Amino acid sequence: MAASMYIVVEGDDPGFDTFVNGRALARNEDPLERLAIHLGVRPLIDFFSADDNAMALLLEEGAGDPELQGRLLPPQWFSGHEGLATVSPMLQALQEDPALIGSEGEFIREELEEYETVLRKAADRGVRWHLAVSFR
Repeated sequence: MAASMYIVVEGDDPGFDTFVNGRALARNEDPLERLAIHLGVRPLIDFFSADDNAMALLLEEGAGDPELQGRLLPPQWFSGHEGLATVSPMLQALQEDPALIGSEGEFIREELEEYETVLRKAADRGVRWHLAVSFR
């Protein structure tokens, strides 16, 4: 079962492609969190949010705690600028030293570039977003 951290944008059609792979990011969440803390930026996982439908899918995929579903907060949304304040410094650090995160540094850098592209488009259009997780 492969996990993926992907971007969800608010609304039905933001007018741009929001696809990001996110598998290397999901596999390396802990080193990414350490990198974010080292850089003084917000960790990516802080942008995670789930609505009832997303939580139901996670539970169906065998992840999450069924007791939490009834106590979910409303989905949290973030500006593209907030995401860029995390992703851009992390991307710059990995461009300078891909091995900073370990053996998957190059894959992580590529996925952060995908995130940066989507977040720039979200920021330019004033579209809010959050992270979601899939275990497929």
